[in-house]
Amino acid sequence: MKNGLSNLVLSLVLAAPLAGAEVPAPAEPDGAALYQQHCASCHEGGVAKAPQLSLLQIMPPTSILRAMQGGVMQTQAAAMTDQQQRRLAEHISGHSLSEATMASAAPQCSAERSAFDFAARPDTAGWGVNLGNHRFYDRDLAGLAATDMSQLELKWAFAFPGALRARSQPAIAGGALYIGSQDGTVYALDKDTGCIRWRFSTVAEVRNGIVVADWEPDSKTPPLLYFGDLVGNVYALNAVTGELAWRDRPDDHPSLTLTASPALYDGRLYVPLSSLEVTAAADPGYACCTFRGGVAVYDAHSGEKLLTSYTIAEPPAVVGKNAAGTDRIAPSGSPVWNTPALDVERGVMYVGTGENYSSPANDTSDAIIALSLKDGAIVWSQQMTVGDAWNMGCETEERINCPPEDGPDYDFGAATVLVTTSEGRDLVLAGQKSGDVYALDPDRGGAIVWQKKLGRGGIQGGVHFGMAVEGDVLYVPISDFDGGPRWPGEPLPGMYAVDIRSGKVLWYTRAEDTCEGREFCQPGLSAAASAIEGGVIAGAMDGVLRVYDKATGEVLWSYDSVREFSTTDGGTAQGGSFGGAAGPVFSDGMMFVNSGYGIYFHMPGNVFLAFGPKSP
Repeated sequence: MKNGLSNLVLSLVLAAPLAGAEVPAPAEPDGAALYQQHCASCHEGGVAKAPQLSLLQIMPPTSILRAMQGGVMQTQAAAMTDQQQRRLAEHISGHSLSEATMASAAPQCSAERSAFDFAARPDTAGWGVNLGNHRFYDRDLAGLAATDMSQLELKWAFAFPGALRARSQPAIAGGALYIGSQDGTVYALDKDTGCIRWRFSTVAEVRNGIVVADWEPDSKTPPLLYFGDLVGNVYALNAVTGELAWRDRPDDHPSLTLTASPALYDGRLYVPLSSLEVTAAADPGYACCTFRGGVAVYDAHSGEKLLTSYTIAEPPAVVGKNAAGTDRIAPSGSPVWNTPALDVERGVMYVGTGENYSSPANDTSDAIIALSLKDGAIVWSQQMTVGDAWNMGCETEERINCPPEDGPDYDFGAATVLVTTSEGRDLVLAGQKSGDVYALDPDRGGAIVWQKKLGRGGIQGGVHFGMAVEGDVLYVPISDFDGGPRWPGEPLPGMYAVDIRSGKVLWYTRAEDTCEGREFCQPGLSAAASAIEGGVIAGAMDGVLRVYDKATGEVLWSYDSVREFSTTDGGTAQGGSFGGAAGPVFSDGMMFVNSGYGIYFHMPGNVFLAFGPKSP
């Protein structure tokens, strides 16, 4: 934004009316005019760190307004009245502020419920449960097995105000449950009742999971918790009080976004870097593209950035012009929108990358890459889809910024999984949006041990957000949402069980189509799955949560979340599609899960659900 106050004063002086003349009151500028006057010069490329308009447009109006009223844009917005700020927030987001509440009305916890329990250390080592991203909750951790799921009932429901989607996976520690929301609020909720211990307001939507640092059993020092927001800020908060410990933006790119949860180990925080520049490229006047993915590494306690490990070693450079005369810049892209698997023994982390944004495509897009934990260097890279360059310019009528390769946009969105088979062999498992699943040898430069084609694939097809492992069984949720001539063949949505030793499919349970004409409802499994003893739990795009038996794939239990829920604030919330990297979380016989994925043509929702054993 820019301060237009001096220009406004000058124009008023020059246009001063003659004495006694009646002059009609000037018309109030609409949202579009306010954006052009106060925002466009920075958010359309004038300031390197200013988020692009495409990023702002998927923020709720409450987050935009909060940034102007006491947040990072307070100075730039000072020339506007309150009403103008509100009009601008609604214009940018495309949503009315009257549809959103600024804060949850859920009850505050009593002093007893607010007390942090230092005896209750973190349940998991982060988003993937362990450093290898197995997403497996054993019986001691979960407090139940797959056959016990039918004995659960809904205990409480929490409404995210003003939200269309709920995609932040919670973390559990100290008797609290930590979770982020679309309006940028991070909550500490009492695990048993859902009352609010504290809340913290960020700059933008929090769509990745929360990670809590462990502490020594006799410690009374407040631990820190970590997460990122939509516009690329990474935060560390005091887990006891919710106070900000540090905040940083790990890269200067204006389209930077943090999609995946960070990984935490031995005092270092590993933050995956993705972007929405792929969307900005729809504009023929946008010089596409300059972002390159990577992982930023921080001292977790102090917030000092130690290094950035890029997935594309060389910086982008101008390689030509598009049909509109705008610079073409490459190589670009290869974003990381999955949580790294940390291999401490070999001193590397494994990440999957997305497509290139511009042409020519390079050799680290759509790849599994091993990055050095010590200095961030690329140790090895195994590319699965060669020549994949794609951006949203390919979806426009003019297609001016569309690379000649034109996709197929086969990202590795799901996190890599580091496993050891029952025979003692280490493997890196990876699932791709092409519908392929791979096992790689970490000691032979990522050589492919086996490959299995499960789904048809597509932009939202194949493996989308997360697999899970129990023993020698890999659970693979398949989305296969997209169709059409670019992705021929039969869609195969549903859950697969694969033997990690051989790649053999043990069983496949097709996703039942229960939509019956409901808008934005589809069969298929996009969200991250979670395994417990004897089975796997996954939410589908039809809004149904299902438990699959490990041995047979039979559905042991299901729960339809597409309904209205009475919530802890005394109001209601709506369930919808399951999507994103927020899979079910288990602790002490309870299960916690979000419902609602109102983006990319899926059913919106704004509820967080807590299940526990049925009352006697």
